[in-house]
Amino acid sequence: MRRGRLPAGARAIPAAPASARTERSADRRPTCRGAAPVTDPSLAATSEVAAILDVSLTHGLSSPEAASRLSAHGPNELIRERPVPVWRAILAQLRGALISLLLVAAAISFVVWVVDGDASLPFDTIVIVLIVLANAALGAAQETRARHAVEALRDLTAATAAVLRDGAVVRIPAGEVVLGDVLVLQEGDAVAADARVCAAAGLTVAESSLTGESEPVLKSTATMTGPATVGERVNMVFSGTAVTRGTGRAIVTATGQATEMGEIAGLLAATPHDPTPLQRETARIGRTLGLAVLVVAVVVMVTVLLTSELRSAEDAVTVLLLGVSLAVAAVPEGLPAVLSVVLAIGVQRMARHHAIVKDLSSVETLGSSSVICADKTGTLTAGEMTVVRVVTASGEATVTGTGYRPDGRVEADGQDLRDSESDLRTEVALVLQGGSLTNDATLRNVDGAWTVEGDPTEAAFLVAEQKLGTRDARAARFSRVGSVPFSSDRRLMTTLQSDASHSGRVRVVTKGAPDILLERCTELQVGSHTVPLDEVRRARVLADVDRLSGEALRTLAVAYRSLDVADAPDVDESIESGLVLVGMVGIIDPPRPEAARAISDARRAGIRVLMITGDHPRTAQRIAEDLGLTGPGARVLTGLDLDALDDRGREAAVRGTTVYARVAPRHKLQIVDALQAGGDVVAMTGDGVNDAPALRSADIGVAMGVTGTEVAKQAAAMILTDDNIATIVQAVREGRGIVDNIRTFLRYLLSSNMGEVLTVFVGVVGAGVLGLRGAAPETSVVVPLLATQILWINLLTDAAPAVALGVDPVMEDVMARTPRRSTDRIIDARMWAGVLATGGVMAVVTLATIDLSLPGGLIPGTGSLTTARTCGFTVLVLAQLVNCFTARSERTSAFSHLLVNPLLWGAVGLSLLLQVLVVYVPALNTAFGTSPLSLQQWLVCVGMASVVLWMSELRKVVARARQSPRAAADRP
Repeated sequence: MRRGRLPAGARAIPAAPASARTERSADRRPTCRGAAPVTDPSLAATSEVAAILDVSLTHGLSSPEAASRLSAHGPNELIRERPVPVWRAILAQLRGALISLLLVAAAISFVVWVVDGDASLPFDTIVIVLIVLANAALGAAQETRARHAVEALRDLTAATAAVLRDGAVVRIPAGEVVLGDVLVLQEGDAVAADARVCAAAGLTVAESSLTGESEPVLKSTATMTGPATVGERVNMVFSGTAVTRGTGRAIVTATGQATEMGEIAGLLAATPHDPTPLQRETARIGRTLGLAVLVVAVVVMVTVLLTSELRSAEDAVTVLLLGVSLAVAAVPEGLPAVLSVVLAIGVQRMARHHAIVKDLSSVETLGSSSVICADKTGTLTAGEMTVVRVVTASGEATVTGTGYRPDGRVEADGQDLRDSESDLRTEVALVLQGGSLTNDATLRNVDGAWTVEGDPTEAAFLVAEQKLGTRDARAARFSRVGSVPFSSDRRLMTTLQSDASHSGRVRVVTKGAPDILLERCTELQVGSHTVPLDEVRRARVLADVDRLSGEALRTLAVAYRSLDVADAPDVDESIESGLVLVGMVGIIDPPRPEAARAISDARRAGIRVLMITGDHPRTAQRIAEDLGLTGPGARVLTGLDLDALDDRGREAAVRGTTVYARVAPRHKLQIVDALQAGGDVVAMTGDGVNDAPALRSADIGVAMGVTGTEVAKQAAAMILTDDNIATIVQAVREGRGIVDNIRTFLRYLLSSNMGEVLTVFVGVVGAGVLGLRGAAPETSVVVPLLATQILWINLLTDAAPAVALGVDPVMEDVMARTPRRSTDRIIDARMWAGVLATGGVMAVVTLATIDLSLPGGLIPGTGSLTTARTCGFTVLVLAQLVNCFTARSERTSAFSHLLVNPLLWGAVGLSLLLQVLVVYVPALNTAFGTSPLSLQQWLVCVGMASVVLWMSELRKVVARARQSPRAAADRP
């Protein structure tokens, strides 16, 4: 790399710092990524910075050189949290107070075994330790899987940057930006790295995220005369800031951790992550249930101690293990881990449907959305803007062909205007050339496929100009020397062009909304001449605008004026006056074929879809009618209408209005606020930098992944990779399905744990009633289940089946329901009632099986407490596996969705196989206190466990019967 000298206090960039090379040789995951920066490049001229970084300002870096620098200095990333080692993740699972208590109890059991000098192995201690370790390993595996899923989603939402490579502007992942890259900046871009500005046209950057200053900073290329603070370096742009207006280019001088943002990133790394609302609710449930179960465990231990004759220290340890095991098994410690896994897997499934949710906590809100505020262009429509009409003073021309492929022609009365010398051809050429000059889009042909980089509307002019055949002449004649960037508030864009055919004289060219541009025009182009723009001609232009808008065409006008100077004057909005109106174009953006179906699906799900656009009201109304959003003559609110209303008036207006036209970004914010004030949960789409406030204010901000700016993507909670309204509706469906699945596995876990608690509690307290002690003289301590059996049930049924339930397919009726209110609890009173009912049934059938299996009971072939416990143990396992299917819904029959989830059947089959091994393998018989069962006993166990299914079905029949009259009353 070529070296040069920087001003005093600066240093050249090493090819790769020695410390970095040493660190990478020792650790493939360096703690500090990014190359050493140029020290204060604001004090150096752009040519000096370019020379030191060995980069051409006109061609950028070559691809091989960029790859070499990326390899030498590492990705342009801030420090990422190091992966947690497996052993540490497992230890983290063992930190809970209950787990620690269980290990202490196991240790006491081991001490008692040593003191007694028993020749057999200390099975209780071994089994408890192994089960605790297995539970810890499963919890660590679930958390690791969730973390990997979240990291994969982070990669999907990674920012991009436009850079100059090999002489062409290309868009790459921001992590691949290297020192010396030339950033190509435009409105809406997030700055990917610290860089020295080398070209600027009205370039304004919001730096509040770095400096705290609210006002955007106007950038320039001038060299600073002395050291300055970050906020005063007007010739620098910094990583993490956003371009709010204008265009520019900048040479990257620092990447990754070496940027200004990287210096403060360490503070963020130490900040703990806030739990999601779902995690907070499940943690609260876990604490409440834990406290209740601790009380139950104490009651159980005290009851056993009071009703049993303890003959040895081993009996006391048995009671202690029972109480602690009951508490450990009943408290759902794994809920947060399972919840994270289910959310992460669900969000990945949404990503495969082109909807990337950046924050897992947004899933719950997404499922509750009651209003979708959608942009028209690109969301409700196809987004491939095409010029189809050109209207001028001399007539009207038609442009054939659709999309970005420049196949077609510009014709009038059936004749091609390419070789015409008419006034109409002159005017049409000026309109299309003017639209192409006020343009930051790029049209490319890559292997026969035409693609666009930039605004689709601007690209439409480039395509139409190629069809007319004037592109090469325009490119050779004009060169941009200044610009006033497009603003959503002004709805205009102006460039200053040096005209080579007129001795380099400067020409002002403006493109924008016809009604706005018309106010700045004083003359009208007719052929090669101009005439005054009197009231009659103005009225005719406005009539043409209405006519084209009524045909669902978006209209843009083009105007110009010549300056008697060769040098560009100061560029501001004042030059947009005294213009000559050349004509206007009608641009079509047809509705997406799937949009009408998506709107219908949303309406069926109780979700309103609103259209919000900057287009003419007539255009918006026509598209809304075509999509079935509104009927003929429906009310359309404009931005001016919204400005004229107070807060209360806007709240009333938005309740009955579906289409909004001629709105600025601030009006989007007003609409969101008014909807939320009325109790709606709002999903808002946006693509521009000025949409960021509305995206942040909405309950779910939805950014466009194709046409959206980086700023919009950063502000949004969800990104659409296909800019499609149907994807939003599909995402709502998936969101509702994820919430349903969360409720399902919570219902399953809580009811199963409740069954264990009630079995032991009722069994111990009611031991005298059941006659267990009298039937089992071989032991002084009689309990329905042993501690190891309780822990085994917890291990067997709480892991794989719960996760399998969390990835159930979305139910067919999920979009036939009204939106879930954001205030609704995940676990409501009705669910708690079902949990208690199911747990009670499990306890009853388990205890009944034990009682019937004792000597003198109704089940033949039994006669010992061990066999009776084995039967009850098996019934409780089978009942919980049956509960996997009954817990899926509070009203729908378990038989209606038996085969939709192969993963659930696999989890149930694995759990059943392990239970069979515990019943029949001799070593496991000793470890878990079981004995082999006969076929007849198995049939009894299956029959008793099936009672859970039949009781659940009966409750659902009653629930459906109670629901039907209300549902009928709700029908219109």
